Amino acid sequence: MELTIGFSPCPNDTFIFDALVNGAIDTGNLRFLPQMHDVEQLNRQSLQQTWDICKISYGVLHQVLDHYKLLSSGGALGVGVGPLLIANTQHVATVNPSTPVAIPGEHTTAHFLFSNAFPEYTNKVFMPYHAIEEFVQGGNGLGVIIHENRFTYAHKGLHCLADLGAVWEKQTQLPIPLGGIVIRRSIHADIQQQVEGLIQQSICHAYTKYPALSPFVVEHAQEMQEEVMKSHIDLYVNAFTDSLGLEGRKSVLTLLSFFNNRRSEADIFV
Repeated sequence: MELTIGFSPCPNDTFIFDALVNGAIDTGNLRFLPQMHDVEQLNRQSLQQTWDICKISYGVLHQVLDHYKLLSSGGALGVGVGPLLIANTQHVATVNPSTPVAIPGEHTTAHFLFSNAFPEYTNKVFMPYHAIEEFVQGGNGLGVIIHENRFTYAHKGLHCLADLGAVWEKQTQLPIPLGGIVIRRSIHADIQQQVEGLIQQSICHAYTKYPALSPFVVEHAQEMQEEVMKSHIDLYVNAFTDSLGLEGRKSVLTLLSFFNNRRSEADIFV
């Protein structure tokens, strides 16, 4: 059985799915066909039901639950892993609610967390996450950064105004739900559970070679420095990636409650 799987080229995703899609573990009767796209592209593709399995931002989960269920493995949650609101230090004094804010996609969890922390800021500019530092450097406004930009913005003379994840943590006392892996509801439950287990095996295999980085991770890392790739993996791949557990599930359900979710746990999770 062939299953399409969409995920990003970011080091945490390629680290997680490398063994799964490249034959390093035994996947039995399943073959996985990878499709790599920016996180916001993946969000939009999930709304269109493009892939059998897809990495999504938790900010869009409530919109795709009619067609997908959430796997407990492969996602990104944690403490101290949230997006940051940054500014060009020369323009901090001029920040106000009318200031343009660059956000890495309308459907991203970063957008949700920013709006939750700063509801009065409505002048939003949506763009690919990797273009936001340049937007802020040019004095065009503020920016919400994610992924490896957490490790590069300070070197570019930019200043963190707020840790948006810390706002969530203080508000909920829960880890930040950034991204998860969804699978089509139409796929048999036994296959859904098999996929969940295979993702866990893929993660385990990746750690047998770490901190060495596989060619698959390096190839798709957009010329990122090795130190940044490892920092990226260390931050976003953690115990919640192997399995959400009770605390991870509670975090996801809490986020869904902001969108008036009325589904049961059994109807959300594989």
